[in-house]
Order: sequence, then C-alpha cells, then structure tokens
Amino acid sequence: MTAIGSRVVQPLVREIAWCDPQQAFSPFAQDRHAVLLDLGEPATPESRYAYLCLSPYATQQGDSLEVTADPFQALATALAAVEWQADPNPDLPPFQGGICGFLAYECGAWLERLPTPKPVEPVLPLWSFGLYDLVVACDRQQQRTWVFSSGLPLQDPRDRQQRAEQRLQWVCDRLVSAPPLTPPDWQLQSSWQALQTQADFCQAVDRVQRHIRAGDIFQANLTTAFRAQLPTDLSPWQLYRRLYQLSPEPFSAYFAGGDFQLLSVSPERFLRLDRDGWVETRPIKGTRPRSADPARDRQWAADLQASEKDRAENVMIVDLLRNDLGRVCRPHSIQVPQLCQLESYEHVHHLTSQVIGQLRSGLTAVDLLQATFPGGSITGAPKIRSMEIIHDLEPIPRQAYCGSLFWLGFDGSLDASILIRTLQLSQGQVLAQAGCGIVADSDPLEEYAEMQVKVQPLLRSLQPR
Repeated sequence: MTAIGSRVVQPLVREIAWCDPQQAFSPFAQDRHAVLLDLGEPATPESRYAYLCLSPYATQQGDSLEVTADPFQALATALAAVEWQADPNPDLPPFQGGICGFLAYECGAWLERLPTPKPVEPVLPLWSFGLYDLVVACDRQQQRTWVFSSGLPLQDPRDRQQRAEQRLQWVCDRLVSAPPLTPPDWQLQSSWQALQTQADFCQAVDRVQRHIRAGDIFQANLTTAFRAQLPTDLSPWQLYRRLYQLSPEPFSAYFAGGDFQLLSVSPERFLRLDRDGWVETRPIKGTRPRSADPARDRQWAADLQASEKDRAENVMIVDLLRNDLGRVCRPHSIQVPQLCQLESYEHVHHLTSQVIGQLRSGLTAVDLLQATFPGGSITGAPKIRSMEIIHDLEPIPRQAYCGSLFWLGFDGSLDASILIRTLQLSQGQVLAQAGCGIVADSDPLEEYAEMQVKVQPLLRSLQPR
C-alpha cells in the first residue's frame, strides 16, 4: 500500500480464488484495449503466468511512419513518468502494473534506414500500447490468482489509494460474474486466399539464394501471407479460442485494439529482462512436423536434431543476437547456456537456443528493445540487408506479424514475444502469415512445405474440424 505523502507508487494486491485465464478474460474480451497474455500447453517456465491487462488509464498508438511519433521514445517517456515500487514478495508474479502493447515489424524503420513499406489492406497500427493500473495475474504452477491495482494516474497518494481500491473491487466484481466458458463453436468457417502461389514462393527462395551466393547475406527469413473474411457471426474472441484449442503455445495472446485484434499462439520469446538486469532471448530456428504415430514423431525429432543445415541456421542467429545484446550488455556477460535444444509443440518440433547477458548500468528495457528490434530470428543475417531483401520479395508488409507483443513493468522489467503464428484482424478481414529461414542449401519445395506446416493451425481455425 502506498504510504501517505509518498510519491512512490506501489500497487494494492488482493489474492482471489484461482481463475482459468480465458474464463477470467471472457467478460472483458469486448473491452477496448483489453489484453490477455495467455498460458500455453504443456506448462513451461515460459508459460507459468498469465496476465489480464484491463481498462488502461491511457493509450498511445501510431499509424504512419511519416506522421507518427517514435514508439521507442513514447515508451521511454511513459516509463520515466512513474516512480514505481513493486511489491517485494518473491511469491508474487513479476508484472504488477505497467505498459502492454505491440510493435509492428516495420517499427524497425525508426532504428535503421529501411525501404518504405508496400501498401496493404487491411491496415493495422504500427504500434499500440496502454498504461495499465489494473492487472490480473494467474500462476498456473501454484494455481493462484491476484489482482493488482495502483490507482494511477492520480498523483495525490490519498486519492490514488481510493481509486486503487475502487478499481480493484470493480475487477473482482466482474470476475465473479463471469459465466462458465462453453466450448468454441466450430460451425462457422471461411476460405483462404494465398497471396503467393507455390511457384512464386519458390522463385523468391531462389532469389534469396542468389543474394547468398553473391555474398550479400548468409540467410533470410522469407514469409508469405493468406487472407480470409471473418464470418459475420464469429467474434474475434471466439476465433482466438478456436486457434488456441488447435495450438496452445507458451506466448499465446489476445489483443483487443477496438477496430483491430491480434490473435497469437506464438512459441517464441523475444526478450526477457528481470529486475536484476539479466536479459534472455530464446531464438527458434529449425522445424519439423509432429506426427500422431509415435515412431514417426520420434524420427522427425531425430532428423531435426541431426540436421547440419538447421543447426547452422540456428547458430547464425545466435551469433547475430549475441552481437545485438553486446550493444547494451556488460562486457563478457553474454553466454549461451542452451544451443539448438529440441523443443516439441502441438504441431511442430523446433530447435531453440538461449542467449543471456546482463544489461549495462543506466540502461533500460527500452534501450534493450532498440538494440535488438526486430528479432534476428525473423530477419536473417546480416539483419539490415536481409530486411531490405525481405521487403522486395514478400507480397505484403508484415505489420504486427514478426513484431513483438510485450509487457513492460513500471519497475523496468520486460517480457516480449515474437509475433509468429499470429492472426491479424481488421475491417472484417483476417491475415495469416508464416515463413522459414533460407540458406544456401535450402530446397525451395522443402521450404514451402515447412511454411505450410507452420501456417496450418492458423488456416484450420477458420475451417471445419
């Protein structure tokens, strides 16, 4: 509780009965700027906590590179405006109030000189975030739930405490009134239009390989897109629940932007920064499909682990991320505790690595984002030249896809995903995108098949079961 006369903000906290995150979020799913940072299956250290970010006291959004303020400066300004003291209880979740939002892939243009994005419909914001004084946190490991309320943006400590208590009770009342969730309705469906043919995608792979042979790059992450109409009676929230049922991943999320929504079942952490200044990134490179036949599934996993091509691709991105972290981390603090480890998800096996380092004194999570955005696993190496080639070869801008969805605590801690396996909804349209890393010895047809494996859960969410 905030001390009377103190300018330091410390949230009120109330523990309530355990809530399933999706059931808890359901009453808020239609609220503008409500965000669910969901839990994946099976439980992992990356999917221990789910967060509901509700009713922000302020929002900011940018729609155009030409007229929009720098999102990184906007984040830094919002973070610096609050003198925050998180509850020190080590049993409490790390995010107790702060900023939640996303940065589109094209936000890299604020950091480097990059080509102007191609036109696309529907158009989503380049970035959007809210400042949240209300956060519900669910700890699946211990089956515990807390509500945090800080009373921001009020400055007077007494007024702030009163607002915090009122807002906390408002959330608890809505949570209690939440009806039980019913299974998602799968009757409504839609058809997908591929924005590139298989031949066009394979030709783009060939062009990437020409750049590699010419010495321009070592690899590039090439993606493509599919478009569909959202059925009239299917809400974005129900579509998310269908998608999650197909592919419940550790960084699943639902972002309600009002006139747009992001539905993500991403398995990939972009960045984590804890209160002690330790940074972690977990790039994914290397993919094989899962199989219902256990023997075949084990064979796919073994094939991935034995693949020199996939390992080389992963190691290249690890080196890129070590370089990115080196811009902001203490000398000699960067380590690679995990290299090319097999991780298995609902539909795919992946190779995942872990790179860690300690942020230099005086730097913040925003400095970390600026040094590393967008994530190297979805660009290629070297990063800038790969992004230029990607721009030329992909059918549409990526927008939120391959950007990042994050929470940034007022205490300076951060957790951010890479927005892969993500549906973008706006103006009644749905975009699904997927891609793969291209290297010198890539086979175009095999890369197209890998892309299809990754995109299938997204496409199936609008198809009959």
